[in-house]
Amino acid sequence: MPILLLVVILGVVEGITEYLPVSSTGHLILATELLGFKAAEWEAFNVAIQPGAILAIVVLYWRTFRDVLTGLFARSPDAWRFVRNLVVACIPAIVLALLFGDYIEAMLGSALVVAWALIIGGVAILILERLVKPRECGGVANLSLRQSATVGLVQCLAMIPGVSRSGATIMGAMAMGVDRKTAAEFSFFLAMPTLSGATVYYLAKHNDRIPSEMYGHILVGSLVSFVVALVVVKAFVGFVTRYGFGPFAWYRIIAGAAALIWLNAA
Repeated sequence: MPILLLVVILGVVEGITEYLPVSSTGHLILATELLGFKAAEWEAFNVAIQPGAILAIVVLYWRTFRDVLTGLFARSPDAWRFVRNLVVACIPAIVLALLFGDYIEAMLGSALVVAWALIIGGVAILILERLVKPRECGGVANLSLRQSATVGLVQCLAMIPGVSRSGATIMGAMAMGVDRKTAAEFSFFLAMPTLSGATVYYLAKHNDRIPSEMYGHILVGSLVSFVVALVVVKAFVGFVTRYGFGPFAWYRIIAGAAALIWLNAA
């Protein structure tokens, strides 16, 4: 397979899966292996194209960020609570990454870990969808400090490839009584500092792993993930508001089971 085609495919996978509760990292690992390449050799690429998907959130929610920025200068309580909630939710992941970064990175090439995490995560989503009774919260700024901190702690589970950062944060928020729309948007906004920090940290630490010719591939992959994420995120909020997260849970279980069968047969 031509390398450029692989780059485009991985960019599409990143754009589709980054904000869905199905694990972008897990899908990138499985896609790389399925297409005949070694996931460990494309680990840096898969991390480096995340800014494309992050930029999609900036574009889609630019009015929200504009209002928050102007609200900070105007000393708006809502704007300050919005920022407070994001900062509080980011702290656990930062601490854990600094303490156990090497152990986390060791799992990034394991397709077997991804397969099991997809299945277990799917079952967890089905259970939470049945048990929790979320209520309308009125937006991210209205979340409590306790809710934000809990979501931040749950987000740390996503350091295991296949768990899904989006899935963990959304389900964590819903378990705290947050409505689906607010939970999804909090997950989107939280992705910006979390993924940006993770990308910068990883690339600064492993810059020597990226051959010069891969920078062009990273640019192409980022552009593809940006365009695809623009479409996916907009559709995702409307879909989960109407249908919930059950379809994604069943997808995770089926995809994980298929991956286990494939890995055992390989």
